[in-house]
Amino acid sequence: MSEGHDPLAPRKPFNARGSLVKRCEQCRMPGLHCICAYRLQVATRAHFWLITHRIEHYKPTNTGRLIGDCIADTRVFEWSRTEPDPALLAALEDSRFAPCLVFPDDQEDYRHRVVNVEKACDTSRIPVFILLDGTWRQARRMFRKSDYLATLPIVALRTDRLTRYRLRKPASPEHLCTAEVAAELLRLAGDEEGAQVLDDYFMVFNEQYAAARRDAGTPHESDAAQRLLTRRCAHNA
Repeated sequence: MSEGHDPLAPRKPFNARGSLVKRCEQCRMPGLHCICAYRLQVATRAHFWLITHRIEHYKPTNTGRLIGDCIADTRVFEWSRTEPDPALLAALEDSRFAPCLVFPDDQEDYRHRVVNVEKACDTSRIPVFILLDGTWRQARRMFRKSDYLATLPIVALRTDRLTRYRLRKPASPEHLCTAEVAAELLRLAGDEEGAQVLDDYFMVFNEQYAAARRDAGTPHESDAAQRLLTRRCAHNA
């Protein structure tokens, strides 16, 4: 994990439902459903910067942190309207990077800023996908209230994929969670390995967390879990 907010750093106590569950210090999953054995980091040409709403930092169901577990060049910044992280502002000004903001193109006032994934990656600089990590309501507020993002190109993800996230009810099946969005962006950018690793890790997280909620014991290892274990063995050989 690069500089910026460390999603694995000590946190404010989580006091919502499930706060008394004993969790793994690394993956924050309930102990018997720890997914650390499946964690695998890969390098991708595109980097990810997550601007995370402060409430999301404390939610074990947050999927943005899965991106940092899998994609080596991931940075996480906590959102502030009035006091943006100086490290984020410096990164936005760094000429090595070509950042773009991932957001729907459903409003006319910023549609002139919209580019596709291929255009965003067609650069000699390092392409960066900036994700607003929060609920849809939070993300829209972050988008509208962050002047320092107001001139960035916007990538509007277009995909037929429906969400497979089981831990929160989405407003629509077309509303993908943060990790699913990142996996689709990698796939559209032509990075199949990164997309597959992140997608498989998300599925293991999804399956294990759902099983923990049902108190169902450790679920049978899925195809996604087996693929990650095979990749880890190959990387460690």
